[in-house]
Amino acid sequence: MKIVALVGPSGTGKSHRASMVAVHHGVDTIIDDGLLIHEGRIVAGISAKREATRVAAVRRAILSDPVHAAAIRQGLEDIHPDAVLVLGTSENMIRRIQTALGLSSAPVVWTRIEEITSQDERTMARQTRRLEGKHVIPAPTMEVKKSFSGYLIFPLRFIFRGKGRQMEVEKSIVRPTYSSLGRFYIADSVITALVVHVARQAGKVSRVTRVAVASGTSGVDIQMDVVLAHPDDIFGTLAHIQEEIALAIETMTSLNVVRIRIDARRIALDG
Repeated sequence: MKIVALVGPSGTGKSHRASMVAVHHGVDTIIDDGLLIHEGRIVAGISAKREATRVAAVRRAILSDPVHAAAIRQGLEDIHPDAVLVLGTSENMIRRIQTALGLSSAPVVWTRIEEITSQDERTMARQTRRLEGKHVIPAPTMEVKKSFSGYLIFPLRFIFRGKGRQMEVEKSIVRPTYSSLGRFYIADSVITALVVHVARQAGKVSRVTRVAVASGTSGVDIQMDVVLAHPDDIFGTLAHIQEEIALAIETMTSLNVVRIRIDARRIALDG
């Protein structure tokens, strides 16, 4: 397996340029900040951008956790790529990732961020990181949402032309937990209130008698009991309520909805 290494100081735009470098070298697999990404899909790993501190983020990125490193190794064995693009802040970091993955003897093609960006572009990237706390993940937003439920995520799409071909590339912009702008979270009580409000607005619900919200790293799991106002098309009504709740939560909170289970306990007929 060949390694294409993209090296540059933190915040200079490596993740932003990763897709273009990968296309230029004919690589469809990327290791960036603890994630193994293959053909735009997150195959294995845990993003360093989820860590609570910068020190923990660095340890995650260099795969210092044996369990984490083993998961990446297994992912590489499963997809068996001919080459992989590895992002790092220094040659030493790239070497440490190689060692963690058992790829110390793999040939390396080095690319430095200074070779593919201008000084103005790197300065702008640093300012965006410092002032806005934004980080790029070279994977589509639908993939990133699974690992960054509740984080502010913005899709970024562009057309890349190179080597006689054109392709559309999608990346995602997130604000990590360790951002200097602070940490935020959404309380389960807020989700409960939103669920009750949307269920009532959806119609045919007399009242909501119970809501249980279970929050995890992959998103929220919601279970609720309702009393319906009419017996007409019960299953269709419940499906409609599910869709409305999922849409509201994902739109208003950026949380990923893992499951919504609704039980109709009874029907409150007029009179």
